[in-house]
Amino acid sequence: MAQVPQTFFDALAVRTWCGLALETLGRAREEIDAINVYPVADGDTGTNLYLTVESAVAAVEAVFAGHAAGSGPEGPTLADAARAMAHGALIGARGNSGTILAQLLRGMAQVLAEDDPAHADGQGLRLALRQAADSARRAVAHPVEGTVLTVASAAADAAGDARGDCGTVARAAYDGARAALAATPGQLPVLERAGVVDAGGRGLVAVLGALVETFTGERARGVAGSAGTGPSRDPHARVEPAAGPVPVDGALEECADGAAAVPGQEGPAFEVIYLLEAEDRAVERLRDRLDALGDSLVVVGGDGLWNVHVHVDDAGAAVEAGIEAGRPHRIRITHFGAGDVHTTGAERPPRVRAQRAVVAVVPGEGLAGLYTEAGATTVLARPGEPPASGELVQAVRRAHAREVVLLPNDADLRHTAAAAAEQVRTEGIRVALIPTRSAVQGIAALAVHEPDRRFDEDVVSMTSAAGATRYAEVTVAERQSWTMAGICQAGDVLGLIDGDVAVIGSDVAETAETVLDRMLSAGGEMVTLVLGDAVPDAVAEHLEGRVREGYLAVDTVVYRGGRQGALLLIGVE
Repeated sequence: MAQVPQTFFDALAVRTWCGLALETLGRAREEIDAINVYPVADGDTGTNLYLTVESAVAAVEAVFAGHAAGSGPEGPTLADAARAMAHGALIGARGNSGTILAQLLRGMAQVLAEDDPAHADGQGLRLALRQAADSARRAVAHPVEGTVLTVASAAADAAGDARGDCGTVARAAYDGARAALAATPGQLPVLERAGVVDAGGRGLVAVLGALVETFTGERARGVAGSAGTGPSRDPHARVEPAAGPVPVDGALEECADGAAAVPGQEGPAFEVIYLLEAEDRAVERLRDRLDALGDSLVVVGGDGLWNVHVHVDDAGAAVEAGIEAGRPHRIRITHFGAGDVHTTGAERPPRVRAQRAVVAVVPGEGLAGLYTEAGATTVLARPGEPPASGELVQAVRRAHAREVVLLPNDADLRHTAAAAAEQVRTEGIRVALIPTRSAVQGIAALAVHEPDRRFDEDVVSMTSAAGATRYAEVTVAERQSWTMAGICQAGDVLGLIDGDVAVIGSDVAETAETVLDRMLSAGGEMVTLVLGDAVPDAVAEHLEGRVREGYLAVDTVVYRGGRQGALLLIGVE
């Protein structure tokens, strides 16, 4: 559908651009994944860029929703939207390419939000693109030409030479980036051997194409992934994904999982990514420490919050360095193991697709371990950081099965999970979404899962088990509010049964006992308790004793959930 062109760069233009960029990356994701050979051929650059922009979109939409819910007629300012875009990209950045894109957006936001203007014109956009390219280059420990950094610099250079409104500047930046992308194989030997352009640069061209569409209403002409495709090949082509990697003289091999492999490519064993709360001085020391440990080091962010990305052989040392610098969280460690990104397609044994798998969203590290031991592929949802649909899609692909049972384990994630299921169905994967509202319902479903049964029978059995499990949680109120049980104050202990506040108390153990009694008054055979990391074992012992003394023939099982948001999860089946 044609977009209404934006005249100036204001909050609405930020929102439109982010949405169009997500759509464009969604169309090009598979093509970008397929041409990903640098810095490692892990076949996920397109996916990482998509997830990074998806997080930016969510942050911008949250700002608009917050203003819509307020009493004032004014919407968000350009500064509000630009900062939200940058922050969302920063906390959601994935991989080397996503981390650099987050810094590019942060650089733009620094200019767009300066002095809190109502809007920016062509001159403002030129300055924003320059700041974006320069700040991204500074964030990379050892910049390499022929990468997304080169493409970003070319876009800024071309925009700097343009005169006119935002549409004129955006189109100049896009054309400059597109020409630079076509030249990347001549700058980076690994791209030339593979016969492809740089995947991160290809993604940035897609994002800049969305910027052109934002200000002109016209979809920008596109590029394909092969090295031989440049601006002169097809000046009227639209941005559409290619069918797959385009080889030049047979140099590119498509591996079993879709990643492009380049013979002889070697590197560190792990990719380590984490968010870090730290002061600037500590981050400078961290850069030096991580630079000595590995390569592909990118540290982006500022104002106390950073996104750290590095490839190392000692993942533990990289995390310990972050602990010394500040408080790392959302830690992700990916193993580039044998038979993975550093081997050629000929050396890699084909991975056999499983018949059936379970993919589950879990709220804490402890439960993630429990689900994994039971054979599930997990997606960790930390407090205040729900996974996006792209993360669920990625987890389903990682499960590598013909049939997948998806457990969202959160009522608020049902629509997100449904969107993910719809997307992977187009890839030929049979997916069943069981609308579990709590991790304890997911545990019940997983307990009756039998992969040898017919798919429909297994789904029915798991759905029945989840539906027969009542769920509750004990948490602490963050603010004063009205509830089904009355008015609660900040700091009150709340007991929620099936999603509604049923008990307001002051003591965790007493509130949990009241909740448990109400649930067991309707009957039950099994009680599941999942303790958060802030709850002492004595609380579980107290509740086990209560069940043992007051409810004959009812068994109790206790798990440690880790940092799961709620103090305690309770299931009764």
